[in-house]
Amino acid sequence: MSAPEPPRPTPDLPEFAGITPTDGMAAAASAQGGPSRTGKGAVFAWGLWDWGSAAFNAVVTTFVFTVYLTSSSFGPSGTVEAQLGWALAAAGLLIALLAPVTGQRSDTSGRRKFWLAVNTYIVVALTAAMVFVAPDPSFLWLGLLLVAAGNVFFEFAGVNYNAMLTQVSTPRTIGRVSGLGWGLGYVGGIVLLLIVYFGFIQGLFGVPDEDGWPVRLAMLVSALWFGLFALPVLFAVPEYRGVGAGRERIGFFASYARLGRDIARLWRQSRHTVWFLLASAVFRDGLAGVFTFGGVLAASVFGFSAGEVIIFAIAANVVAGASTIAVGALDDKIGAKPVIVAALTGLVISGMLVFFLRDGGQIVFWTAGLALTLFVGPAQSASRTFLARIIPPGREGEVFGLYATTGRAVSFLAPTMFALFVALSGQPAFGILGIVLVLLAGLLLLLPVRGAQERLRSDDA
Repeated sequence: MSAPEPPRPTPDLPEFAGITPTDGMAAAASAQGGPSRTGKGAVFAWGLWDWGSAAFNAVVTTFVFTVYLTSSSFGPSGTVEAQLGWALAAAGLLIALLAPVTGQRSDTSGRRKFWLAVNTYIVVALTAAMVFVAPDPSFLWLGLLLVAAGNVFFEFAGVNYNAMLTQVSTPRTIGRVSGLGWGLGYVGGIVLLLIVYFGFIQGLFGVPDEDGWPVRLAMLVSALWFGLFALPVLFAVPEYRGVGAGRERIGFFASYARLGRDIARLWRQSRHTVWFLLASAVFRDGLAGVFTFGGVLAASVFGFSAGEVIIFAIAANVVAGASTIAVGALDDKIGAKPVIVAALTGLVISGMLVFFLRDGGQIVFWTAGLALTLFVGPAQSASRTFLARIIPPGREGEVFGLYATTGRAVSFLAPTMFALFVALSGQPAFGILGIVLVLLAGLLLLLPVRGAQERLRSDDA
Protein backbone atom coordinates (compact mmCIF):
# COMPACT_ATOMS: atom_id res chain seq x y z
CA MET A 1 0.00 0.00 0.00
CA SER A 2 1.49 3.30 -1.04
CA ALA A 3 1.97 6.05 1.49
CA PRO A 4 -0.14 9.20 1.16
CA GLU A 5 1.49 12.26 -0.32
CA PRO A 6 3.04 14.31 2.48
CA PRO A 7 1.42 17.69 3.10
CA ARG A 8 2.98 20.76 1.59
CA PRO A 9 5.03 22.75 4.12
CA THR A 10 3.61 26.04 5.32
CA PRO A 11 5.40 28.84 7.17
CA ASP A 12 3.35 28.24 10.31
CA LEU A 13 3.78 24.47 10.51
CA PRO A 14 7.23 23.10 11.33
CA GLU A 15 7.97 19.86 9.49
CA PHE A 16 10.76 17.33 9.44
CA ALA A 17 11.27 15.15 6.37
CA GLY A 18 7.78 15.92 5.12
CA ILE A 19 5.99 14.73 8.26
CA THR A 20 3.79 17.07 10.23
CA PRO A 21 3.87 16.94 14.03
CA THR A 22 0.48 15.23 14.28
CA ASP A 23 1.21 12.83 11.42
CA GLY A 24 4.53 11.94 13.00
CA MET A 25 3.06 10.86 16.32
CA ALA A 26 0.17 9.01 14.70
CA ALA A 27 2.54 7.18 12.37
CA ALA A 28 4.82 6.32 15.26
CA ALA A 29 1.94 4.74 17.16
CA SER A 30 0.89 2.80 14.08
CA ALA A 31 4.41 1.64 13.31
CA GLN A 32 4.83 0.34 16.83
CA GLY A 33 1.48 -1.35 16.75
CA GLY A 34 0.45 0.73 19.72
CA PRO A 35 -3.10 1.51 20.74
CA SER A 36 -4.64 4.91 20.20
CA ARG A 37 -4.85 5.25 23.97
CA THR A 38 -1.96 4.20 26.15
CA GLY A 39 -2.50 1.97 29.18
CA LYS A 40 -2.26 3.78 32.50
CA GLY A 41 0.11 1.12 33.83
CA ALA A 42 2.70 1.81 31.15
CA VAL A 43 2.39 5.56 31.64
CA PHE A 44 2.84 5.24 35.40
CA ALA A 45 5.80 2.86 35.00
CA TRP A 46 7.39 5.33 32.60
CA GLY A 47 6.81 8.19 35.07
CA LEU A 48 8.40 6.21 37.91
CA TRP A 49 11.76 6.60 36.19
CA ASP A 50 11.35 10.36 36.70
CA TRP A 51 10.38 9.65 40.32
CA GLY A 52 13.57 7.64 40.81
CA SER A 53 15.74 10.14 38.94
CA ALA A 54 15.12 12.65 41.74
CA ALA A 55 17.90 10.79 43.51
CA PHE A 56 20.36 12.29 41.06
CA ASN A 57 18.61 15.57 40.16
CA ALA A 58 17.56 16.69 43.63
CA VAL A 59 19.94 14.95 46.01
CA VAL A 60 23.20 14.75 44.05
CA THR A 61 23.30 17.77 41.74
CA THR A 62 21.13 20.32 43.52
CA PHE A 63 20.46 20.22 47.24
CA VAL A 64 22.76 17.79 49.02
CA PHE A 65 25.96 16.50 47.41
CA THR A 66 26.98 19.63 45.47
CA VAL A 67 26.22 21.76 48.55
CA TYR A 68 28.45 19.40 50.55
CA LEU A 69 31.12 19.53 47.83
CA THR A 70 31.21 23.35 47.81
CA SER A 71 31.41 23.66 51.59
CA SER A 72 34.47 25.03 53.40
CA SER A 73 35.66 21.46 54.00
CA PHE A 74 36.81 21.28 50.37
CA GLY A 75 38.24 24.77 49.82
CA PRO A 76 37.60 28.52 50.01
CA SER A 77 34.26 30.01 48.96
CA GLY A 78 34.28 31.19 45.37
CA THR A 79 36.96 28.70 44.35
CA VAL A 80 35.06 25.47 44.90
CA GLU A 81 31.92 26.86 43.26
CA ALA A 82 33.91 27.79 40.16
CA GLN A 83 35.56 24.37 40.04
CA LEU A 84 32.16 22.73 40.17
CA GLY A 85 31.09 24.90 37.24
CA TRP A 86 34.10 23.94 35.13
CA ALA A 87 33.64 20.23 35.88
CA LEU A 88 30.03 20.39 34.71
CA ALA A 89 31.06 22.33 31.61
CA ALA A 90 33.50 19.54 30.69
CA ALA A 91 30.73 16.99 31.16
CA GLY A 92 28.53 19.08 28.89
CA LEU A 93 31.13 18.98 26.14
CA LEU A 94 31.22 15.18 26.19
CA ILE A 95 27.43 15.03 26.05
CA ALA A 96 27.34 17.46 23.15
CA LEU A 97 29.74 15.27 21.18
CA LEU A 98 28.16 11.89 21.92
CA ALA A 99 24.45 12.23 22.75
CA PRO A 100 22.94 12.54 19.24
CA VAL A 101 24.86 9.58 17.87
CA THR A 102 24.06 7.36 20.85
CA GLY A 103 20.38 8.28 20.46
CA GLN A 104 20.47 7.67 16.72
CA ARG A 105 22.08 4.26 17.20
CA SER A 106 19.55 3.23 19.85
CA ASP A 107 16.78 3.94 17.29
CA THR A 108 18.36 1.92 14.51
CA SER A 109 19.42 -0.97 16.75
CA GLY A 110 15.96 -1.34 18.31
CA ARG A 111 17.63 -1.33 21.75
CA ARG A 112 16.28 1.92 23.17
CA LYS A 113 15.21 0.33 26.45
CA PHE A 114 18.46 -1.63 26.74
CA TRP A 115 20.53 1.55 26.59
CA LEU A 116 18.20 3.27 29.04
CA ALA A 117 18.97 0.46 31.47
CA VAL A 118 22.74 0.53 30.87
CA ASN A 119 23.11 4.29 31.32
CA THR A 120 20.73 4.42 34.29
CA TYR A 121 22.64 1.82 36.26
CA ILE A 122 25.98 3.44 35.49
CA VAL A 123 24.54 6.57 37.16
CA VAL A 124 23.40 4.39 40.07
CA ALA A 125 26.96 3.03 40.47
CA LEU A 126 28.53 6.50 40.29
CA THR A 127 26.08 7.81 42.90
CA ALA A 128 26.93 4.93 45.23
CA ALA A 129 30.65 5.67 44.76
CA MET A 130 30.13 9.14 46.26
CA VAL A 131 30.22 7.48 49.67
CA PHE A 132 34.02 7.57 49.34
CA VAL A 133 34.20 11.39 49.10
CA ALA A 134 35.41 12.44 52.55
CA PRO A 135 35.27 16.13 53.64
CA ASP A 136 38.84 17.03 52.74
CA PRO A 137 40.31 19.13 49.89
CA SER A 138 42.16 16.06 48.63
CA PHE A 139 38.82 14.43 47.80
CA LEU A 140 37.41 17.40 45.89
CA TRP A 141 38.43 16.16 42.46
CA LEU A 142 37.03 12.70 43.13
CA GLY A 143 33.71 14.30 43.99
CA LEU A 144 33.80 16.55 40.93
CA LEU A 145 34.68 13.60 38.69
CA LEU A 146 31.78 11.53 40.00
CA VAL A 147 29.31 14.40 39.59
CA ALA A 148 30.54 15.18 36.07
CA ALA A 149 30.50 11.53 34.95
CA GLY A 150 27.08 11.08 36.52
CA ASN A 151 25.79 14.02 34.49
CA VAL A 152 27.13 12.50 31.27
CA PHE A 153 25.47 9.12 31.72
CA PHE A 154 22.31 10.62 33.21
CA GLU A 155 21.90 12.70 30.05
CA PHE A 156 22.47 9.61 27.88
CA ALA A 157 19.77 7.79 29.83
CA GLY A 158 17.49 10.81 29.47
CA VAL A 159 17.82 10.71 25.67
CA ASN A 160 16.33 7.22 25.57
CA TYR A 161 13.79 7.95 28.30
CA ASN A 162 12.50 11.06 26.51
CA ALA A 163 12.33 9.13 23.25
CA MET A 164 9.88 6.72 24.93
CA LEU A 165 7.40 9.57 25.47
CA THR A 166 5.75 8.95 22.11
CA GLN A 167 5.43 5.25 22.99
CA VAL A 168 3.35 5.95 26.11
CA SER A 169 1.24 8.90 24.91
CA THR A 170 -0.97 10.08 22.06
CA PRO A 171 -1.09 13.51 20.35
CA ARG A 172 -4.00 14.34 22.61
CA THR A 173 -2.35 13.33 25.89
CA ILE A 174 1.35 14.01 25.38
CA GLY A 175 1.34 17.22 27.44
CA ARG A 176 -0.34 15.55 30.40
CA VAL A 177 1.89 12.47 30.22
CA SER A 178 5.04 14.60 30.07
CA GLY A 179 3.78 16.77 32.92
CA LEU A 180 2.99 13.67 34.96
CA GLY A 181 6.55 12.43 34.52
CA TRP A 182 8.09 15.72 35.61
CA GLY A 183 5.58 15.98 38.46
CA LEU A 184 6.40 12.49 39.71
CA GLY A 185 10.06 13.49 39.62
CA TYR A 186 9.38 16.39 41.96
CA VAL A 187 7.20 14.31 44.28
CA GLY A 188 9.87 11.62 44.36
CA GLY A 189 12.34 14.32 45.29
CA ILE A 190 10.11 15.38 48.19
CA VAL A 191 9.90 11.87 49.61
CA LEU A 192 13.61 11.17 49.22
CA LEU A 193 14.65 14.54 50.65
CA LEU A 194 12.43 13.90 53.69
CA ILE A 195 14.22 10.59 54.22
CA VAL A 196 17.61 12.27 53.86
CA TYR A 197 16.68 15.17 56.16
CA PHE A 198 15.14 13.27 59.03
CA GLY A 199 17.12 10.06 58.66
CA PHE A 200 20.60 11.46 58.09
CA ILE A 201 20.77 15.20 58.78
CA GLN A 202 18.59 15.07 61.93
CA GLY A 203 20.14 11.78 63.00
CA LEU A 204 17.04 9.57 63.12
CA PHE A 205 19.07 6.70 61.69
CA GLY A 206 21.85 7.20 64.24
CA VAL A 207 24.51 8.11 61.69
CA PRO A 208 27.52 9.81 63.36
CA ASP A 209 27.72 13.52 62.53
CA GLU A 210 31.39 13.49 61.54
CA ASP A 211 33.54 12.96 58.43
CA GLY A 212 30.54 13.82 56.26
CA TRP A 213 28.87 10.47 56.93
CA PRO A 214 25.28 11.80 56.89
CA VAL A 215 25.76 13.02 53.30
CA ARG A 216 27.95 10.12 52.21
CA LEU A 217 25.51 7.45 53.40
CA ALA A 218 22.63 9.42 51.89
CA MET A 219 24.32 8.84 48.53
CA LEU A 220 24.02 5.07 49.02
CA VAL A 221 20.32 5.42 49.76
CA SER A 222 19.92 7.65 46.70
CA ALA A 223 21.61 5.07 44.48
CA LEU A 224 19.29 2.36 45.79
CA TRP A 225 16.28 4.63 45.26
CA PHE A 226 17.10 5.30 41.61
CA GLY A 227 17.96 1.67 40.96
CA LEU A 228 14.63 0.40 42.31
CA PHE A 229 12.32 2.93 40.67
CA ALA A 230 14.04 2.63 37.29
CA LEU A 231 12.95 -1.01 37.06
CA PRO A 232 9.19 -0.65 36.23
CA VAL A 233 9.69 1.07 32.87
CA LEU A 234 12.06 -1.71 31.82
CA PHE A 235 9.31 -4.30 32.35
CA ALA A 236 6.12 -2.39 31.45
CA VAL A 237 7.09 -0.58 28.23
CA PRO A 238 7.98 -2.80 25.25
CA GLU A 239 11.26 -2.39 23.42
CA TYR A 240 11.01 -0.02 20.46
CA ARG A 241 10.42 -1.88 17.18
CA GLY A 242 9.12 0.97 15.05
CA VAL A 243 10.19 2.76 11.90
CA GLY A 244 13.69 3.69 12.99
CA ALA A 245 14.57 0.14 13.97
CA GLY A 246 14.59 -0.73 10.28
CA ARG A 247 17.05 1.99 9.32
CA GLU A 248 20.40 0.85 7.99
CA ARG A 249 23.02 0.41 10.68
CA ILE A 250 26.32 2.16 10.10
CA GLY A 251 29.59 2.57 11.97
CA PHE A 252 30.00 4.88 14.94
CA PHE A 253 31.97 7.57 13.12
CA ALA A 254 29.80 7.29 10.00
CA SER A 255 26.89 8.17 12.29
CA TYR A 256 28.25 11.71 12.49
CA ALA A 257 28.08 12.06 8.70
CA ARG A 258 24.48 10.86 8.80
CA LEU A 259 23.76 13.30 11.61
CA GLY A 260 25.18 16.17 9.57
CA ARG A 261 22.95 15.26 6.61
CA ASP A 262 19.91 15.04 8.89
CA ILE A 263 20.58 18.45 10.41
CA ALA A 264 21.06 19.96 6.95
CA ARG A 265 17.74 18.47 5.80
CA LEU A 266 16.04 19.71 8.94
CA TRP A 267 17.38 23.22 8.28
CA ARG A 268 16.04 23.15 4.71
CA GLN A 269 12.60 21.81 5.64
CA SER A 270 11.90 23.31 9.05
CA ARG A 271 14.09 26.16 10.18
CA HIS A 272 11.72 26.90 13.04
CA THR A 273 12.53 23.47 14.46
CA VAL A 274 16.23 24.30 14.31
CA TRP A 275 15.57 27.65 15.98
CA PHE A 276 13.59 25.90 18.69
CA LEU A 277 16.49 23.55 19.34
CA LEU A 278 18.80 26.56 19.64
CA ALA A 279 16.45 28.56 21.87
CA SER A 280 15.69 25.58 24.09
CA ALA A 281 19.40 24.84 24.39
CA VAL A 282 19.97 28.27 25.91
CA PHE A 283 16.98 28.45 28.24
CA ARG A 284 17.34 24.82 29.36
CA ASP A 285 20.91 25.57 30.36
CA GLY A 286 19.54 28.45 32.41
CA LEU A 287 17.03 26.07 34.02
CA ALA A 288 19.86 23.67 34.79
CA GLY A 289 21.72 26.57 36.38
CA VAL A 290 18.77 27.31 38.65
CA PHE A 291 18.90 23.74 39.92
CA THR A 292 22.65 23.30 40.02
CA PHE A 293 23.43 26.50 41.91
CA GLY A 294 20.17 26.98 43.83
CA GLY A 295 21.28 25.07 46.89
CA VAL A 296 24.76 26.57 46.73
CA LEU A 297 23.31 30.11 46.69
CA ALA A 298 20.93 29.33 49.54
CA ALA A 299 23.86 28.29 51.70
CA SER A 300 26.51 30.84 50.64
CA VAL A 301 24.34 33.96 50.13
CA PHE A 302 21.37 33.52 52.43
CA GLY A 303 23.04 31.58 55.23
CA PHE A 304 20.96 28.42 55.05
CA SER A 305 22.34 25.47 57.01
CA ALA A 306 22.53 22.04 55.35
CA GLY A 307 19.26 21.08 57.02
CA GLU A 308 17.55 24.32 56.01
CA VAL A 309 18.62 23.79 52.40
CA ILE A 310 16.88 20.41 52.42
CA ILE A 311 13.73 21.86 54.01
CA PHE A 312 13.68 24.50 51.27
CA ALA A 313 14.25 21.77 48.69
CA ILE A 314 11.22 19.85 49.95
CA ALA A 315 9.03 22.95 49.73
CA ALA A 316 10.45 23.75 46.28
CA ASN A 317 9.63 20.26 45.01
CA VAL A 318 6.06 20.52 46.32
CA VAL A 319 5.56 23.79 44.44
CA ALA A 320 7.32 22.59 41.28
CA GLY A 321 5.54 19.23 41.21
CA ALA A 322 2.07 20.73 41.64
CA SER A 323 2.63 23.39 38.99
CA THR A 324 4.10 20.94 36.49
CA ILE A 325 1.25 18.44 36.74
CA ALA A 326 -1.36 21.21 36.58
CA VAL A 327 0.23 22.93 33.60
CA GLY A 328 0.52 19.64 31.69
CA ALA A 329 -3.21 19.78 30.91
CA LEU A 330 -2.88 23.45 29.93
CA ASP A 331 -0.11 22.47 27.51
CA ASP A 332 -2.57 20.20 25.69
CA LYS A 333 -5.15 23.00 25.49
CA ILE A 334 -3.19 26.09 24.49
CA GLY A 335 0.08 24.62 23.23
CA ALA A 336 3.59 24.32 24.56
CA LYS A 337 5.05 27.64 23.42
CA PRO A 338 2.75 29.93 25.46
CA VAL A 339 3.53 27.81 28.53
CA ILE A 340 7.28 28.11 27.95
CA VAL A 341 7.16 31.88 27.33
CA ALA A 342 5.10 32.52 30.47
CA ALA A 343 7.38 30.29 32.56
CA LEU A 344 10.60 31.92 31.33
CA THR A 345 9.17 35.39 31.96
CA GLY A 346 8.29 34.37 35.51
CA LEU A 347 11.79 32.95 36.02
CA VAL A 348 13.51 36.15 34.90
CA ILE A 349 11.36 38.30 37.18
CA SER A 350 11.78 35.96 40.16
CA GLY A 351 15.55 35.73 39.65
CA MET A 352 15.89 39.51 39.62
CA LEU A 353 13.87 39.74 42.83
CA VAL A 354 16.19 37.22 44.51
CA PHE A 355 19.20 39.32 43.54
CA PHE A 356 17.97 42.84 44.29
CA LEU A 357 16.20 41.93 47.53
CA ARG A 358 18.96 39.64 48.83
CA ASP A 359 19.71 41.90 51.80
CA GLY A 360 16.24 41.07 53.12
CA GLY A 361 17.55 37.75 54.39
CA GLN A 362 16.18 34.23 54.16
CA ILE A 363 12.57 35.34 53.71
CA VAL A 364 13.54 36.65 50.27
CA PHE A 365 14.85 33.29 49.16
CA TRP A 366 11.85 31.53 50.65
CA THR A 367 9.44 33.69 48.62
CA ALA A 368 11.21 34.64 45.39
CA GLY A 369 13.16 31.37 45.38
CA LEU A 370 9.97 29.33 45.61
CA ALA A 371 8.53 31.49 42.84
CA LEU A 372 11.45 30.35 40.68
CA THR A 373 10.55 26.71 41.27
CA LEU A 374 6.95 27.43 40.30
CA PHE A 375 8.07 28.05 36.71
CA VAL A 376 10.98 25.65 36.20
CA GLY A 377 9.00 22.41 35.87
CA PRO A 378 6.41 23.72 33.38
CA ALA A 379 9.18 25.12 31.17
CA GLN A 380 11.00 21.78 31.17
CA SER A 381 7.94 19.67 30.51
CA ALA A 382 6.50 21.91 27.79
CA SER A 383 9.87 22.03 26.04
CA ARG A 384 9.90 18.25 25.86
CA THR A 385 6.35 18.05 24.48
CA PHE A 386 6.95 20.80 21.90
CA LEU A 387 9.75 18.75 20.41
CA ALA A 388 8.02 15.36 20.75
CA ARG A 389 5.12 16.66 18.67
CA ILE A 390 7.32 17.42 15.68
CA ILE A 391 9.54 14.32 15.54
CA PRO A 392 8.86 11.85 12.70
CA PRO A 393 8.39 8.18 13.67
CA GLY A 394 11.54 6.20 14.21
CA ARG A 395 13.71 9.25 14.85
CA GLU A 396 12.83 9.95 18.50
CA GLY A 397 16.13 8.83 19.97
CA GLU A 398 18.14 10.65 17.32
CA VAL A 399 16.25 13.95 17.63
CA PHE A 400 16.14 13.81 21.42
CA GLY A 401 19.85 13.09 21.22
CA LEU A 402 20.17 16.25 19.14
CA TYR A 403 18.00 17.97 21.78
CA ALA A 404 20.49 16.86 24.42
CA THR A 405 23.39 17.91 22.24
CA THR A 406 22.10 21.39 21.51
CA GLY A 407 21.41 21.78 25.21
CA ARG A 408 24.86 20.61 26.19
CA ALA A 409 26.58 22.40 23.32
CA VAL A 410 25.96 25.61 25.24
CA SER A 411 26.08 24.01 28.69
CA PHE A 412 29.06 26.17 29.50
CA LEU A 413 26.79 29.24 29.49
CA ALA A 414 25.14 29.05 32.91
CA PRO A 415 28.22 27.72 34.78
CA THR A 416 30.50 30.20 32.99
CA MET A 417 28.21 33.18 33.53
CA PHE A 418 27.77 32.19 37.16
CA ALA A 419 31.51 31.79 37.69
CA LEU A 420 32.31 34.98 35.74
CA PHE A 421 29.94 37.17 37.74
CA VAL A 422 31.20 35.66 40.99
CA ALA A 423 34.83 36.17 39.95
CA LEU A 424 34.32 39.78 38.84
CA SER A 425 32.37 40.78 41.95
CA GLY A 426 33.97 38.52 44.51
CA GLN A 427 30.46 37.74 45.80
CA PRO A 428 28.49 34.52 45.11
CA ALA A 429 25.24 36.53 45.01
CA PHE A 430 26.19 38.07 41.65
CA GLY A 431 26.11 34.59 40.13
CA ILE A 432 22.32 34.96 40.15
CA LEU A 433 22.61 37.66 37.49
CA GLY A 434 24.58 35.35 35.24
CA ILE A 435 21.87 32.69 35.36
CA VAL A 436 19.11 35.26 34.77
CA LEU A 437 20.90 36.55 31.66
CA VAL A 438 21.01 33.04 30.20
CA LEU A 439 17.27 32.59 30.83
CA LEU A 440 16.52 35.96 29.24
CA ALA A 441 18.60 35.12 26.17
CA GLY A 442 16.71 31.84 25.75
CA LEU A 443 13.38 33.64 26.02
CA LEU A 444 14.34 36.18 23.35
CA LEU A 445 15.49 33.41 20.99
CA LEU A 446 12.23 31.51 21.50
CA LEU A 447 9.86 34.38 20.70
CA PRO A 448 10.20 34.20 16.86
CA VAL A 449 9.68 30.41 16.79
CA ARG A 450 6.34 29.34 15.36
CA GLY A 451 4.51 26.15 16.28
CA ALA A 452 1.46 24.18 15.21
CA GLN A 453 -0.40 23.84 18.47
CA GLU A 454 -3.86 24.79 17.15
CA ARG A 455 -3.77 22.03 14.59
CA LEU A 456 -2.56 19.55 17.18
CA ARG A 457 -5.45 20.35 19.49
CA SER A 458 -7.98 19.54 16.77
CA ASP A 459 -6.28 16.22 16.02
CA ASP A 460 -7.24 12.99 17.77
CA ALA A 461 -10.34 14.70 19.15
